[in-house]
Amino acid sequence: MRRTLHLRMFMPLLALALFGGALWLLHRTLSEFHYHDILRQLHALHSGQIAAALGLTVLSYTVMTGYDWLAIRYVQHPLATHKVALTSFISYAFSNNIGLSLLAAGSIRYRLYSAWGLSTEEIARVLSFTVATFWLGVCAAGGMTFVMEPLRLPGTLHLPFLSVRLLGLVLLVLVGAYLATVHLRSRPFAVGGWQWSLPRPGLAWAQMLIGAADWVLAGSVLYVLLPASVHLSLPHLLGIFLLAQVVALISHVPGGLGVFESLILLSLPHAPLDALAGSLMVYRAVYYLLPLACASLLLGGIEFFRQRALAGRIVKGFARLGTSLVPQLMAASTLAGGAVLLVSGATPGHPGRLHWLHNMLPLPVVEFSHFLGSLTGAGLLLVAWGLLRRLDAAYLLAVILLAGGSLFSLLKGADYEEAIVLGLMLLALLPCRQAFYRRSSLLNEPLGRRWTLLILLVMGCSIWLGFFSYKHVEYSHDLWWRFAISGDAPRFLRAMVGALSLLLLYAAAHLLRPARLVTPLAQAAGLDRARVVIAASPQTRANLALLGDKSLLFNESTTAFIMYAVEGRSWIALGDPIGPPAEHQELVWRFRELSERAEGWPVFYEVGHDTLYLYLDLGLTLLKLGEEARVPLARFSLEGKARSGLRYSHRRAEKEGCTFELVDTPAVAALLPELRRISDTWLAGKKTKEKGFSLGFFQPEYLRAAPVALVRHDGHIVAFANLWLGAEREEMSIDLMRFLPEAPPGTMDYLFISLILWGRQQGYAWFNLGMAPLAGLANRPHAPLWHRAGSLLYQHGEHFYNFKGLRAYKEKFDPIWEPRYLASPGGLALPRIMTNLATLISGGAKGMVGK
Repeated sequence: MRRTLHLRMFMPLLALALFGGALWLLHRTLSEFHYHDILRQLHALHSGQIAAALGLTVLSYTVMTGYDWLAIRYVQHPLATHKVALTSFISYAFSNNIGLSLLAAGSIRYRLYSAWGLSTEEIARVLSFTVATFWLGVCAAGGMTFVMEPLRLPGTLHLPFLSVRLLGLVLLVLVGAYLATVHLRSRPFAVGGWQWSLPRPGLAWAQMLIGAADWVLAGSVLYVLLPASVHLSLPHLLGIFLLAQVVALISHVPGGLGVFESLILLSLPHAPLDALAGSLMVYRAVYYLLPLACASLLLGGIEFFRQRALAGRIVKGFARLGTSLVPQLMAASTLAGGAVLLVSGATPGHPGRLHWLHNMLPLPVVEFSHFLGSLTGAGLLLVAWGLLRRLDAAYLLAVILLAGGSLFSLLKGADYEEAIVLGLMLLALLPCRQAFYRRSSLLNEPLGRRWTLLILLVMGCSIWLGFFSYKHVEYSHDLWWRFAISGDAPRFLRAMVGALSLLLLYAAAHLLRPARLVTPLAQAAGLDRARVVIAASPQTRANLALLGDKSLLFNESTTAFIMYAVEGRSWIALGDPIGPPAEHQELVWRFRELSERAEGWPVFYEVGHDTLYLYLDLGLTLLKLGEEARVPLARFSLEGKARSGLRYSHRRAEKEGCTFELVDTPAVAALLPELRRISDTWLAGKKTKEKGFSLGFFQPEYLRAAPVALVRHDGHIVAFANLWLGAEREEMSIDLMRFLPEAPPGTMDYLFISLILWGRQQGYAWFNLGMAPLAGLANRPHAPLWHRAGSLLYQHGEHFYNFKGLRAYKEKFDPIWEPRYLASPGGLALPRIMTNLATLISGGAKGMVGK
């Protein structure tokens, strides 16, 4: 665990170091040029080049939809083409800019595809298929390019080979080996407990063609943007482009920013570097930032139509998914808006616009607007994290900052293009208010390492760009206090110090905030507060909090809580939050924050189907655990042929001298010694020990808190169960059930029937019989792997646990079965989470292997 933690901390630092190295290479390579040289070459690009680049970008993203279209055919799941296209475009627009493509694109695909009916296993197969298509395209395009046009690599890279022809042959061999394997092998590969089927030959060839076409089109966008003075063939540029993109991907720097540009400039030393740098800037804007802005506006428009109810059937279908994706894309676009303001503040303004502005506004307004514009940019970087965490305060701040940023862009240099971009981001954000519902402070949110890395990359890039732009300006101490309409360099220095000061103040406030203490177990005061909440809760399971073996996380007004325990890295909450539903969203987010601060996994055990949206918003994976039996008491009766078995059991027990008695809470204490004897005898006869967490155990304080149902035989207590009663007579249930060996046969049936009849008489709506583990899991060819494995264990695992017998016993009471789920991180963490869960319930590792 410690090694994994060190690795997670090392990777962002490595990416930051690579980014710093890339900036140093850029600075050294462009040392002979000024910022105005690059800007002049940027304006030299004619409209035909821009139009061609835009057209090829549209074509490239269209071809990218083929990745997902083929993957959906591979898993043989019927899904409409427009849904596949939407998923592909949004996921690639997001991952191309943020980086960590498997994580970013994978999370978006999971949210969309799971809502459209794909199982977790099918989504995993889709992801693996798209990754395979991606790298197959790299190998095919790179292999053909390197063999046809074997470019020579610059000696400054210090690689062990100078020509890439041999590398091209190796890549083509890999492609051939894959295609040959697909043609020759029909049975799936088995890796551990997983089986991976190869695609059909037709799909495999389509993979190669679509993957290669994607790379050729992406490289062609840069090719048409090259200045006329660069004489390169398309295959030659494609070779350089592919190498630079692969290295940028491996670096883990978001979007390959700086790394990709550095390698392109190093690989073309004879090209005019100022013109080449201008082309790379346009390429970054056209191929990366423009699709991201379109994806953000798309979701903003979907959310707008959802609220106005003006959309058609397709848009309404998209809208159901919009709320879960809005925070991520709004956060990405807001981060981009902050980067735009910081980069603008670090680069010189247009001289003509500045002089025009000087004739209309006093100089202090221009200076102050420039300073506030950079502060706003830094603020947007921080607020974007709050949007990702769905904070209502972050939404309000983002609206204010984007509006202010648009105004400052006009006042500091008449940058109307920048103001339009920020205004469009604001328009996309405004209709999405409902997606940001959490009432929390930005300082209370743990700033993730990856987001910290993104902020540092944006700040580092803007600072480097500023020093590069003004490297011809001789530094002096009085430069800080020089105010003039043409004083771009002093404005940059003051603005960067202001932005860095804001970030440092935020970091200091975040570090110095009061630590939120986590009590290992609920103490007396916490249990007293919990009793008040439990008394008002219709959920009978809430009473498990009174066992004292769990920690309690309350909301600020102590009207709701989550009960949980920690085992290994798993922070396991039992059931849904207890208390008013309006408090549940904030509580589950706070629970996630607590677990993340401890480098733990948030896990919610046995949650209901009507609250699944809470856990999907957290990005958790859902697994069905089984079904819970609830008897509707209004229709329960012992009359009729269907209930003859129950009627017979009840009458036989009474004939044998059994009587039912319900002991009120105040009188339970006097019975505890007798109940203890029965419990110890029952445990000894079963050769087991007490469980915990989701199951009650014999504890005097716990038993004193509720009524107890007794069965007497000839006046002696032979069985008992503690009774949970929900508020408003919504539900009743029992937890701890114990009986003596000499109790008459059918004693527990008699206890259940008597309690159900009593509850019906008292006006309760439901009697909860508890869970039937693994019940209701489908064993079908296209069912998720967990469902198939669980179904097999349910059918053939009677040696380990009475799965079928338990469900059959509860079925005779004619209950309504409701599914129960586990919400947790998925992937490789899942086996450890399941082990931690079993250890927790069994009372330790020893309890897992014993009874």
